[in-house]
Amino acid sequence: MNSYLLLVILMSLSAAFAYINYRVIKLPFVIGLFLLSTILSLVVLSSKIWDVAHFSEIKSIIVHTDISRIILQVMLGFLLFAGSLHINWTDIKSQLKPISLFAVGGVMLSTIIIAGMLYEVCHLLGADIGFIYCLVFGALISPTDPIAVLGILTKAKVSKKIESTIIGESLFNDGIGVVVFIALLETLKLGSDKINFSHFGISFLQEAGGGIFFGLLLGYILFKLLESIDNYETEVLLTIAFVMLGYTLSSFFQLSGALAMVIMGLMVGNYKQNKAMSDTTLEYVHKFWELIDVILNAILFISIGFVLVVIDFKTTYFFIGLFTILIVLLSRVIIVYLPKIILPKFTNINNKEAKLIVWGGLRGGLSIALVLSLPKSEAKQILMIVTYICVVFSILVQGLTIEKVAKHLNINYTAHNTG
Repeated sequence: MNSYLLLVILMSLSAAFAYINYRVIKLPFVIGLFLLSTILSLVVLSSKIWDVAHFSEIKSIIVHTDISRIILQVMLGFLLFAGSLHINWTDIKSQLKPISLFAVGGVMLSTIIIAGMLYEVCHLLGADIGFIYCLVFGALISPTDPIAVLGILTKAKVSKKIESTIIGESLFNDGIGVVVFIALLETLKLGSDKINFSHFGISFLQEAGGGIFFGLLLGYILFKLLESIDNYETEVLLTIAFVMLGYTLSSFFQLSGALAMVIMGLMVGNYKQNKAMSDTTLEYVHKFWELIDVILNAILFISIGFVLVVIDFKTTYFFIGLFTILIVLLSRVIIVYLPKIILPKFTNINNKEAKLIVWGGLRGGLSIALVLSLPKSEAKQILMIVTYICVVFSILVQGLTIEKVAKHLNINYTAHNTG
């Protein structure tokens, strides 16, 4: 199957599912598409029993499509730029202290906690998996996914303070998580369980620090170019070119493209915006990237659903996945409440807000893409199943209930603004 035909199928399914969701199911966009794509995947999976020939053909197409490469190397840059472009920096800056704690220290601590508990659970249930694989899983599942979060929180009507904290954390911690994941993956490919901490530290600083600096540089250059002209067609094209070229160059120079795109998006959307673009250009740029965000979100969550088809399920792995949901939630509780207890003035969140931040830590497409990029092994099969189960729970359970949780805690948007 050629790339264009595959794109036709994905776009057609996205449009059909979006229509069904809007007219019939009426769930938030991301949740509705993920649910429908999962149902379709289960139908395709069942064809393994009643239509083996076509099932094998579909599975072969999905395996050779390399979904992880498409998400990580193509879609992620566009999605992160589009998401950060519409973020109000003033809101993020007001919560920068807890965001920095959760995005950096939280990812590191969560990776270790999840790895330790998953290792014990796997061995109790008779699954042979090395500790390095558990660390890799901890790194890929710890970041809250900005794509899932942005798509769901905007509909949940939570307070502005909590929305800014969760979204800000999700925009930055995915870059941190990817850096940690890559460093651990290098260790895994070397066939060693021992982590070279000096190499890890250098890699982290290069990827994360370099990505932030490169994003600032790209953002400033783009600002100067936008400021020098007043032609919305050209200015929209410039934003597209900078995302594509910037994300590609980040990979070439071994910098965090994810962090670079977040920083560049924040700059374009906030730094002297009225000076850089006229009202007409501003409207076109924002509308264009809103549309890109919607289209790519649709394709992303349709693609994720088909991961089911390439997974070889075993009952033991399924139970490991169920235990891991609890492990991931427990680690989330620890990384939110630990700084709240130790540094209460620094985090400046109360118990109700902490509960909502815990429940709002959604996992999504990034975790799926990272686990698919692992080298082939039985451990990869285990982690694919575990990751998918965690993502399903996160999007369908946490995503569907976060608004109800906010209302129950009496910190939804309306309550927050009326005192």
